[in-house]
Amino acid sequence: MKYRTLGRTGIRVSPYCLGTMMFGAMGNPDHDDSIRIIHRALDAGINLVDTADVYSHGESEEIVGKALKGRRDDVVLASKMHYPMGDDPNHRGNSRRWIMAAVENSLRRLQTDHLDLYQVHRPDPTVDVEETLSALSDLIHGGKVRSIGTSTFPASEIVEAQWVAERRGLERFRTEQPPYSIINRSIEREVLPICRRYGMGTLVWSPLGQGLLTGRHRKGQQSDTHRSGGRPQHFNDERKLDVVEQLIPLAEKAGLSMTHLAIAFAIAHPGVTSAILGPRTMEQLDDLLAGADVTLDDEVLDRIDEIAPPGTDAGPNDVAYTPPAISSVSLRRRPVAERSAA
Repeated sequence: MKYRTLGRTGIRVSPYCLGTMMFGAMGNPDHDDSIRIIHRALDAGINLVDTADVYSHGESEEIVGKALKGRRDDVVLASKMHYPMGDDPNHRGNSRRWIMAAVENSLRRLQTDHLDLYQVHRPDPTVDVEETLSALSDLIHGGKVRSIGTSTFPASEIVEAQWVAERRGLERFRTEQPPYSIINRSIEREVLPICRRYGMGTLVWSPLGQGLLTGRHRKGQQSDTHRSGGRPQHFNDERKLDVVEQLIPLAEKAGLSMTHLAIAFAIAHPGVTSAILGPRTMEQLDDLLAGADVTLDDEVLDRIDEIAPPGTDAGPNDVAYTPPAISSVSLRRRPVAERSAA
């Protein structure tokens, strides 16, 4: 593989990143099989492995830790924290209290003394970003973390964090992990340009559009399978399915599978460092690896732009971050008394 520099960290990483969300109870519960998949990815030249404490409630990190025995020094290892890891209200979020506990838990499960990249899994509007950056800076100075990053942060919060780091003399976020695919291109407007401006690497997740861009879910099939509980609601989004129906003949004309078309598109953007692959089985990984040498020409990319215009989303990404300004009714509506007074 042709390795790329992760932002301005100087760390060289593969354009494919092995995501491990599907290893453990929420995906592949067979530890030995999951370890074989990880080894297959490493043998193929993938040197970036991404996990998180919340994946199968720590089980994914445990699997990764076992898989990397004897190979840890050859791997750029990334993990994340933020989501609840229990019922305790303080075992979550982006506070110093939780960050310091969460990193120790991750290091123990991963059987290592440091993380190459430690990422904040989502924004936390209840915590001052200075509090978060201060804690993460201490982890870097203590040698437990090499670099820090964010995941699914709005452009405005990425910029704010950069400014706070500069003003307070704190370590700054070096990477961002946003959702990106042919059907979800909104990060092209602000997030990717902002990351390039600040020298941040980007590890994009869901390049297959949460499975829609495999081409296995077609228009006209959604109703029956949805009634039977066969697949998630996002597989029934007409806007996304319309895009998929137009992409299938494009992929066929180019002599590519939908999977290879989708991944090649994601890593073609100059602002993207690596695309995160999330295989559950060896067969899925082998299929993804078979497209490692695929490069899309301008004709194909131009046609994709016509089907799914740059900077737009064909439909909402169901698992991306929704800021409180949108999700909280109280932040979108004045109190009734104020409205009636007007």
